[in-house]
Amino acid sequence: MKNRISKIIHILPVLFLLTVLAVSAVAAQDNGAKTEVIVAVGSEPSNGFDPTVGWGHGNTPLIQSTLVEYTQDMRIVNDLATDYEIGADGLTWTFTLRDDAFFTDGEPVKASDVVFTFQTAKDSQSSLDLTWLATCEATGDHEITFTLNAPTSTFINTIASVGIVPEHGYDGDYANHPIGSGPWKFVQWNKGEQVILEANEDYYGAVPTIKKAVIVFMDEDAAFAAAQAGLVDVALTSATQATREIPGMHLEVISTQDNRGFTLPVTPAEGKVTESGYPVGNDVTSHLAIRQALAYVIDREQIALDAVNGFAEPAFSENDGMPWNNPEVQIETDLELSRQILADDGWMDSDGDGILEKDGIKAEFTCLYPSGDSVRQALALAAAAQVKAIGIRINVEGTSWDDISKRMFSNAVLMGWGSSNPYSSYLLYHSNNALRDDYYNPEGFADPAVDGYLDAALHALSVDEANEQWQLAQWDGTNGTAMKGSAPWVWLVNLSHLYYVRDGLDIGDQQLHAHGASWTLLQNLRDWKWN
Repeated sequence: MKNRISKIIHILPVLFLLTVLAVSAVAAQDNGAKTEVIVAVGSEPSNGFDPTVGWGHGNTPLIQSTLVEYTQDMRIVNDLATDYEIGADGLTWTFTLRDDAFFTDGEPVKASDVVFTFQTAKDSQSSLDLTWLATCEATGDHEITFTLNAPTSTFINTIASVGIVPEHGYDGDYANHPIGSGPWKFVQWNKGEQVILEANEDYYGAVPTIKKAVIVFMDEDAAFAAAQAGLVDVALTSATQATREIPGMHLEVISTQDNRGFTLPVTPAEGKVTESGYPVGNDVTSHLAIRQALAYVIDREQIALDAVNGFAEPAFSENDGMPWNNPEVQIETDLELSRQILADDGWMDSDGDGILEKDGIKAEFTCLYPSGDSVRQALALAAAAQVKAIGIRINVEGTSWDDISKRMFSNAVLMGWGSSNPYSSYLLYHSNNALRDDYYNPEGFADPAVDGYLDAALHALSVDEANEQWQLAQWDGTNGTAMKGSAPWVWLVNLSHLYYVRDGLDIGDQQLHAHGASWTLLQNLRDWKWN
């Protein structure tokens, strides 16, 4: 009885919200206009809508403008800035600010607002990495100069993810009532339920044709029910639900670099520990032959079918499809090659139990995944089933993230990644980040040649030069982070992001989605329209 009451209490807020949405939908129908959209996503911003502490990092901030922005094909173009120049030494970046941009309270966007935004973000030490920023100053009414500690090619990617806040309108409650100069004007936030945005009619760019956007926060089951009832226009859904039809709606399958794969410790267990005292190394995955054999035996398309109903694409790196990705990282499934790699390294099944061994060590290890994440569980189990064919046993274990953070230096982990910033490659593979108390390089990968490429990419003076070095770090023709190289990761799939969309609603050309399916959908919300 207690459990039943608890479930009823849990769904009451959703039922109330659905009632509100039903009234809204009827009103819009009576007006005969299609100028509003109701979108069900899975999560709301944990720290509100403040770009200086995390909002918009990796996605378009919607309410605020950025100096530059990404195009659909991930090129950088001007937004609030009309132009920018990089000094010959790569240390000074000077941006010219447009003079026709205004915050929604009518005040003009000034160079001092940009300086205030970046200084506040640097001081907050949040998810935005501004380690390389030494100073930021207004060098004119419409000019801002950033000075870096060292040349940093990815600084432009950072610039693209920071929405500008008004110095005059920034206070302790800004995250809950934000003011910006973007295409959308903040109206209302009912925490745990919804946020309401309206088109900014004074926006300096193309004003959205959608005049009101209601973004509701629902889990996938509630979103599916709302979509079935005709109460939402877009509903984030899962691979298990996406095979079902909803009258009046169609399924949008969006390509991503929201990837999943195994991290594999690359050093043997020799009694070493991290600074926090956690065990380091694995006597099985430390063998390059094991890691490469795993990479080649995996049938990624079959794993997509087995684990997520085919709603995924093969993954071969942390940044498939991005301009800085090396196409040479792609490999073909080859069962015989996997067996040959293991045999050449001395792995054999001498006792006939189906598991290879070498020097008294069984080709058997544990792969951890966060319990409660059914997708990661399904992917890990599907991969474990496939690798039995070459005599490797993977024991799949669900546990808490807290436990994973302690055991990931000595066990494989089913991890997820995906970023619109190439700096993620530096974090994942540079030896500076190995075996730290974060999730970037728990496998302990360190390679001087790769470090050299990554350093060169980070400190390059042009995007083209940087991209060339990022690609060499993956594969230089002999070695690299790729699976046919050192293989500290064995990549599995890029998960498709799935949404039920009301017939007649055009959600535009989507960028290649990064990690996370909720807010990435909305980064081009200003381009949506009803046909």
